[in-house]
Amino acid sequence: MDANTKRNSILILETILVFIGISGLAIALFNAPISGTFRGVLYVPLLLFQGLWFYRFYIVGHEASHRKLFVNHRFLNDLLGSLILLPILVPINVYRKIHMFHHGFNRKDDHTSVLDTFTTRNLTPLKRTYYYALWYLSVFCGGFFLHSLVSVLLFLFVPPRLAPKISPAFHGWSLGEQMKAIALFGLGVGFHGLVFYLFGKTTYLLVLGFPMLSFAWVLSLLVYIFHYDTTVGDGVRYNVRSVERVPFFSWVLLNFNEHATHHQHPNIPWYELPRKRKPLPEAYARRNQNTYNFFKAITNQLKGPRIVYEEDTKKVGTD
Repeated sequence: MDANTKRNSILILETILVFIGISGLAIALFNAPISGTFRGVLYVPLLLFQGLWFYRFYIVGHEASHRKLFVNHRFLNDLLGSLILLPILVPINVYRKIHMFHHGFNRKDDHTSVLDTFTTRNLTPLKRTYYYALWYLSVFCGGFFLHSLVSVLLFLFVPPRLAPKISPAFHGWSLGEQMKAIALFGLGVGFHGLVFYLFGKTTYLLVLGFPMLSFAWVLSLLVYIFHYDTTVGDGVRYNVRSVERVPFFSWVLLNFNEHATHHQHPNIPWYELPRKRKPLPEAYARRNQNTYNFFKAITNQLKGPRIVYEEDTKKVGTD
C-alpha cells in the first residue's frame, strides 16, 4: 500500500469513527437522567463540534474533488469521497465542477467568483443597508450554506444546455454528469431517510438533523475567511490568505489554514501542506496577509462587504 493510500485510509476510518462516536454521545446525553438545563449546557458545545465534523466531511470531499484522496485509485477516490459526502448531500461531481471553477477564476474580477463584493451604479442608503444585511445573513446566519445548496440544486435540475447562461461554472456540464449527480444526491437523501426510518425522529435529529443546522452555520462562518477582502485581479492563485495553525482546528479541518499554499499548489495533499508551505509573493502578502490569526480572520468579516461602482476600473493584482 502506497503512503497516500495508507494515510487517507486512516483518515476515512477516523472520520467515520468520530462521527459514530459523537452521534452516540448525543444520543446518550439526550437519554441521561439529568436536568434539561444541564443537558443543554453540555449539548451546545457537542452540537458545535458535530457541525465542525460535518465540515470535516466537506473537506474530505474537497480532497476527493482534487483527486488527492487516493491518487493512484481514481474509482476508489470518487467512491469513498461520495460516501463521505452523503450526510451533507453533496454530489462529488458537482463539488468538483464548482470547486475547479473557484480555483481557476478566484476573485478574477468584481463579478467572478467573489462572494464579498457587490457592484452598483447608484449606491443609495437603502441599497447599502441591503448589501450589508445580505452579507451578515450570509456569513453569520447560514446564508452561504443556502447559497451552496441552491448551487447544487441548479446543477441537478437546470438543463445542461441552459446552465452556462446562469453561471460560467456550468461550462462543459453534460447530461451524463447531471444524471450521476442526481443519483448521488438521491443516495444522500436516501441515507437521511434510512436513518429516520430505522431509528426514529429523535435519533435522526440528534445524528443528522441538528448537526446539519450546525454545519450550515459553521460553513457559512468559515468558508470565506481565506478570501475575504483579499486582492481582486488576474493573479487568481494569490487572491488568498493563510492563517496560523490552531492544533484543534488544523486537525478537524485538515490543515485548511494553509490556504495560500493550497491555491498555489492544489495537488499537495492535506498532510503535506505544513511541510511544503509556500508564502505568497511579497506584493500579495503585503495586501492579503493582514492577519494570521484564525479567529481574527473570522471576526474581520464583521467589517461588511466590499461595494464597488460599475464604472470603476477593476482591481487587479496588488491593488
